[in-house]
Formats: sequence, C-alpha cells, structure tokens
Amino acid sequence: MTINELAATLPAPSIEYHLLAPMLIVFAVGVVGVLVEAFVPRPFRYLTQVVLSLAGVIGALVAVTLLAGTESTAVVGAVAVDGVTLFMQGTILLVALLGLLLIAERGAVPRARSGPGTWSRAAAVLERGVDAFTPQASAVPGSAHELAAVRAGVSTTEVFPLTMLALGGLLLFPASNDLLTMFVALEVLSLPLYLLCGLARRRRLLSQEAALKYFLLGAFSSAFFLYGVALLYGQTGTVSLPGIGAALDKQPENATLALLGIAMLAVGLLFKIGAVPFQAWVPDVYQGAPTPITAFMAAATKIAAVGATLRVLMVAADALRDDWRPVLAAVAVATMVVGAVMAITQTDVKRMLAYSSIAHAGFLLVGLVAADSAGIAAILFYLLAYGLGTVGAFAVVTLVRDSSGDEATALSQWAGLGRRSPWLASAFALLLLSFAGLPLTSGFVSKFAVFAAASGAGYTSLVIIGVVSSAIAAFFYVRVIVLMFFTDPPADAPTVTAPFATTLVVAFSTGATLLLGVFPQPLLNLAEEAATLIR
Repeated sequence: MTINELAATLPAPSIEYHLLAPMLIVFAVGVVGVLVEAFVPRPFRYLTQVVLSLAGVIGALVAVTLLAGTESTAVVGAVAVDGVTLFMQGTILLVALLGLLLIAERGAVPRARSGPGTWSRAAAVLERGVDAFTPQASAVPGSAHELAAVRAGVSTTEVFPLTMLALGGLLLFPASNDLLTMFVALEVLSLPLYLLCGLARRRRLLSQEAALKYFLLGAFSSAFFLYGVALLYGQTGTVSLPGIGAALDKQPENATLALLGIAMLAVGLLFKIGAVPFQAWVPDVYQGAPTPITAFMAAATKIAAVGATLRVLMVAADALRDDWRPVLAAVAVATMVVGAVMAITQTDVKRMLAYSSIAHAGFLLVGLVAADSAGIAAILFYLLAYGLGTVGAFAVVTLVRDSSGDEATALSQWAGLGRRSPWLASAFALLLLSFAGLPLTSGFVSKFAVFAAASGAGYTSLVIIGVVSSAIAAFFYVRVIVLMFFTDPPADAPTVTAPFATTLVVAFSTGATLLLGVFPQPLLNLAEEAATLIR
C-alpha cells in the first residue's frame, strides 16, 4: 500500500476550532510574542508585548463567554468543553489579566539620595525599582554583564510570551479529556513557569535556586504522572477519561493496576496543587520567584490543577470513589493542618502566604472529597474567590519597599504600616480576613460552601478538622493585622509605592473579595449551573 493510499484510508480528524478558540488565541499571542522578541527593535518591545498580551487575554475571555452553555468535545474527544471547563478557563483568564498587570509594572521607587554619583545617569537607571525582572537572565548574578544591562536600562520583555505560553497550558489542563493531552498540557504550563521563577531582578541566587528546585521536583512529579498513565492504559486499554471510566464500571472489582495508576497520577496533580506530602517546593519557590510571577502561579496553577484533578476523579475514577475518597480525605486533613501550623512560624510575608496557599489547597480537597455536584459548585466558587484574593495579596507585597528598593518581605518591617499607609494596610487586612474565613468576605462563603458539601456527603469529621484548621490559620492572619495597626514602626520603616497598574489590581481584588462576601448568590448560582462534566 502506497503512502497516498494509506492516507486515503485514514480519515482526517475533525478539529472544532470554535471550541478551542480561547486556547488558540492565547497560544497564537504567545507565538507572535516570540516573533516580536526576534524582529521588533528593543525600544518598542515592551509596549508591543503589553498591548498584545492584554488584548490576547481579553479576547480569550470574550471567547469563553461566547461558549457559555456549550457541552461538547473537540479534537476526537481529546478536549472537553463543558460547564466546569468554561468556568475554570474564565477564572484563569481573569487571574491572568490581573497577573499581567503586575508583570507589566515598570517604574521608579523613591530612594534616599546621598553620596557622590547620586545624580548620575547610571544611578538614575539603577533606581528603576518596580521592574521585578532581571535585565539579562543569562548573565551570572552580580557580574559585569548584568551590571552593564542594568545601566543600559534593558527591560526583560520575554516574560510576556513565556507567560502566554504557560497560560495556554493552564487553559488546556482542566479541559483535557484524555491523559496524553493532560500530560502535554502539564508540560506546556510547567516549562515556562520554571524559567519565569528564575528571573527575579533582586535576590538573583535565591530566584535561580527556586527555579532549579521547581524544575527538578516538577520533572520528578511528571514522571510519576506518566507512569500512572501507563498503568491505567494497561488496565483499561485506553487513555480517554470517559473510556477509562466505562472500563472500570464494567470490572470495578479487578482494578489493581487502575488504583496504582490513579495513585501515580495523584502525585503529579497534588504536586501542582501544593498538597501534603508534595508541598515542600511551595514556600521556597513562592519566596524566590519574582513576586508578580508568584501571584500568577499561586492562583492560576492551583485553579488548573484542581480542575484537572476533578476531571480525573469524577470522570475516569468515579467507579473507584470508595477507594480514593478516604485517601483524599486524609491528604486534605494533613494539608490543612500542616499549612496552618507551619504558617504560624514564618517571619517572611511571602513564605507565610505560601503556607496559607497550602492550607487553602486542603480546603479545596475537602470539596473534592464530596464528589458530587454540590462539591463541584463549591470548588468553582472557592477557586475564583481564592484566585482574586491571592493575586491581590501578592500585589500588596510588591508595594512595600525598603530603603534600597527591595521588597520588604520581613514581617518585622511591616510593623506600623497601618499608620503610614492606612489604605494599603486596610486592603491587606481585608484580604487576610478573607483567607481566615471572616463573615462578609468571599473566604467565608467559600469555606462554608465546601464544608456544607462535605457534610452533606457524610464527612462531618473532616468538616470539624477543617474548622479547627481555620481557627489556627486565623491566628497568624490576625497577628499580621495587629502588627500593622497596633505596633510601632521600626527605625528603618519601608516606603509604600503606588504605581497605577498594581494599585488597580489591589483595588479590584479587595473590592471583589468584599462584593463576593456580601452578595455571593449570583456567582453561587452560576457555579451551580456550571457544575457539569461530560462523561
């Protein structure tokens, strides 16, 4: 048989481009961004990349909105477009829009001027403090090449196409309807993030250490994920999630390989979620990465990973729910307790927020344990509220600077912040109270929803542990608030900057946190309508 005859016998797969529009738009912008880096003169790259990236995210968000109500599959069943997919893609894009505003922020930090050379052109360039990214990532930290790039005022613009490529993988991850597509999405979202974590303008060695840790542990978890794919294929003869689910429905009593495969998949997925015992990378990477990247990664990656986990457990492994629910409940307990207890001991704001993120991963797993439509709806609402609050909290961190222009992340430096910048301290306090689950904030509604779903599914003991963990977590949140408003500032008190884009992100996140706490019902109704999965 000739090649032409073989091609004639194999029908070409149908590609439903309109269903893939949000992902195609983001990937296209990422590719165009790479071409911009290659062909557009350096003075024009920053503005071009910012406009291109923001337009791409807004366009993808419009495409998601136009697909509302769709329940179908695309690319021969490899991608599922249903209520859960569209809600999560919309949430990821909203978080990405705020994250891009943080990444795009450029400006100067007020600094004390004294000593010879203070008013030289080089000193003025070195004063550009809000730019979070190194001007030359390939240079050795502290080398003459890096200093020359700083003096030349070089701005790192390749972060925009890298962010867009990662965003494309994040959109595909929760929409993947077979395990190979899910693995490809996992790698597409991970590889750009590994690079972005090592691009911090200051604390270069800490940033590169964070990127290396993330890469090594991420590669290790991906290997587990791929091994789980092989085991599930060996059990069921397919990598399609609905196909795996149908095969396990027929023979649920003889599923040893499938259980091992689900366990291996869980390693890769729980790593991305940041759940115990796969959370060790979270505080180091969140602390070392550029703070805008930390904000984007902490919110968007968790949303996508929870979505992928939800699809695997509810579509492929639903027949084995009696086996995986107790294990997932134990992981949820460990994650909530470890995240809350370890956060109490932290003296760095970014590390405290990292352990807070781990605790929230545990609360999200409580909703997954429910394994019903109420649990899915609760998770959807929780992810949106958590994503907006997390981006806002890390945005606040970027605004507090010490005398050298670095971010003042030591908790002791935040003492008395409420007296010097009441609006910023009040916004941060509201976000922390939302994380703690205070009534009239989105955090309270989120926790109430996941606890109610778990209680309705018969996991009352899990809810009790969750409430106790929330009480423990409230301690370190309130401690920071007391530090900001009721403690005298240190002698070297940091300054507070107010660049437009970051201030806008803080205001939007704070307003959304309050609005969703006072009027949550419209979003809860939307989440309930979106809690549908194609099986």
